[in-house]
Amino acid sequence: MTRLINIAGLSVRQGAVLALTDVDFHIDRGEIVTVVGPNGSGKSTLMKAIIGALKPAAGRIERAAGLRIGYVPQKLHIDPTLPMTVTRFLNLPRRVSREEIDHALEKAGLHDLADRQMTRLSGGQFQRVLLARALLDDPDLLILDEATQGLDQPGSAAFYRRIEEVRAEMGCAVLMVSHELHVVMAASDRVICLNRHVCCHGTPEKVASAPEYRALFGTGTGGALALYRHDHSHEEGCGHDHDHDHPSEAAE
Repeated sequence: MTRLINIAGLSVRQGAVLALTDVDFHIDRGEIVTVVGPNGSGKSTLMKAIIGALKPAAGRIERAAGLRIGYVPQKLHIDPTLPMTVTRFLNLPRRVSREEIDHALEKAGLHDLADRQMTRLSGGQFQRVLLARALLDDPDLLILDEATQGLDQPGSAAFYRRIEEVRAEMGCAVLMVSHELHVVMAASDRVICLNRHVCCHGTPEKVASAPEYRALFGTGTGGALALYRHDHSHEEGCGHDHDHDHPSEAAE
């Protein structure tokens, strides 16, 4: 496996507050890693440090040479009075070809929306356009920071299934932050539970049964991993074959 990010002993200050303390973290090509934690636990701080928007107070962040990062934010506000098509939006801040736009929209699971006004998109379509924008540069690492905020549960589950498909097609790594534990953890290879430091980490099942995780989120969250279960076999390249089960209400 190719190591894309390696973090050792990371501490980050936000003003006078130590937002992260002594965090060790890594992500390899082709894996989906989810960071979970309560509000104020430092999840977004970690993402900002990884992309270089915040400087460490201590420790180090090592990035693979030439690492390309695609970023999907929590939300993006566009003035509803501003006429802007999906194509025009995807041409900001640099112009790209219509072929590149169509290809990115297809990878994001959108078809025939290139000429649609951004303000006419549904919440799920809007987030997939943000995903398409992040995919334009063919990233090695795709970062999603609460990317399904405001979507309902079926919409969130569909979005994360698309993320799995993107990972399989492109061989990129995916780093996600979300409060939707039952959805994102089921889509993950590894989970990092953060509360200003790494409380626990490992497979979704291991983290869901960890005392530190249950102390933060309660004992009922682990069973929700059955929302849609998948197993991985690690091969060359992307390294993942998927078998999906979609149990019914037992997941709730």
